Amino acid sequence: GFLEDGILVQDRGRIRLRYLHSPSFPWDMAAVLPTDLLYLRLGLGVPAVRANRCLRVPRLFEAFDRRETRTAHPDAFRVAKLMLYVFIAIHWYGCLYFALSARLGLGADTWVCPNASRPGFSRPLRQYLHSFYFSTLILTTVGDTPEPQREEEFLFVTAGFLLAVLGFATITGSISSVISNMNAADAAFYPNPEPVRCYLRAQGASGRLVRRVARWHQHLQMQRKLPAERAVLQHLPRGLQAEVAASVHLPALRRVGLFQSWERSVLQQLVLRLQPQVFGPGEFVCRRGDVGHEMYFVREGQLAVVAEDGVTQLAVLGEGLYFGEISLINIKGNTSGNRRTANIMSIGYSDLFCLSKEDLAEVLAEFPSARAMMEAKGRELLLRMGKLDVHAEAAAAAVAQEAECRAQALETALEGLQTQAARLLAQLESSAFKLALRVEHLERQLRRRQPAGEAG
Repeated sequence: GFLEDGILVQDRGRIRLRYLHSPSFPWDMAAVLPTDLLYLRLGLGVPAVRANRCLRVPRLFEAFDRRETRTAHPDAFRVAKLMLYVFIAIHWYGCLYFALSARLGLGADTWVCPNASRPGFSRPLRQYLHSFYFSTLILTTVGDTPEPQREEEFLFVTAGFLLAVLGFATITGSISSVISNMNAADAAFYPNPEPVRCYLRAQGASGRLVRRVARWHQHLQMQRKLPAERAVLQHLPRGLQAEVAASVHLPALRRVGLFQSWERSVLQQLVLRLQPQVFGPGEFVCRRGDVGHEMYFVREGQLAVVAEDGVTQLAVLGEGLYFGEISLINIKGNTSGNRRTANIMSIGYSDLFCLSKEDLAEVLAEFPSARAMMEAKGRELLLRMGKLDVHAEAAAAAVAQEAECRAQALETALEGLQTQAARLLAQLESSAFKLALRVEHLERQLRRRQPAGEAG
């Protein structure tokens, strides 16, 4: 098929018509001509009669380009393609060497290919392997080849060395391009550790801290973690971003008990607001008393709720759990306000989802049932911790109810004032209309009396 306005056309009639009018059609026709029939006249020793098959080379390059854009390992494919080009070049040069040897006479000197009288060279496979080996020595500029004896041999070896210099330059440039592309891809996905290392060394940081930073970067690359996810997906449309993020994070997000009853469309909107973060061993995610600006969902790893000494573990949080919502949701009667109520420390390397306060407010505004569920679980947790003032909660609820009643009274009074204002406006418009009619009537009477007065 072919693309037309971004739509894949698979109708065979249209494909056939498009191909017949394409520039590649006459070249393909010339490539499939039965030139093999010339073997009947010239014999099998003239393989050049099939040279028209090389006209299909542009199709091969097109296939390579398409495969390179579709494969999941483009760098490995480029290396394999480069090695294929090298083997083909050595093969062709070896064929030319054997053809020149046959022209000059097999076994005529030490440079040309030995003839069948030499032990082991009666088989064509041995002759081919010798030619391939000789071609490899020349094209790799290894040397250690017999010294040429004739002018044709000198020219052949000189041309081979020149091709080898050009080939090595091409191979070196291609390999450098592949390596630079791999480094650029890694730099786009993972943060570069060198600036951080240079900064720590310049500031005289301890070796322990430098090793922790190095291990954190190493963990990201080994586990294929991507902290800058939004930067990578920023050029995709929002719908496609949601699909990609859902395909990557939705299985882990469904393990969170809070989201198990939510629909897929809701989770796709939620997953766009999540920020992946990785914490190292012994690193505190949050400390008690800090002002809370995010809540966290555990994707992988384990976290410990520790006491004030930072060592005693009170509880362990595993994947599928979440924490930090108490400081983000305004629960009435919460004595700690918007501050953290516990110390959370990562036991090993922990992969978390972070949801900011602003994004959480947007999500909960769209889904009130989720807000009620989170507030209920937050109250239960505050009651167990002794952080919920029931009287203050009741007083806050009474104040909220009183404020709601006042708001309703104000709305009722405002509606009455709007009704009265509408009536006054209608009366004013009616009076103005009547006054305009009166003024117009008086003006007409005045115009009728003026000519009579002038005549008198």
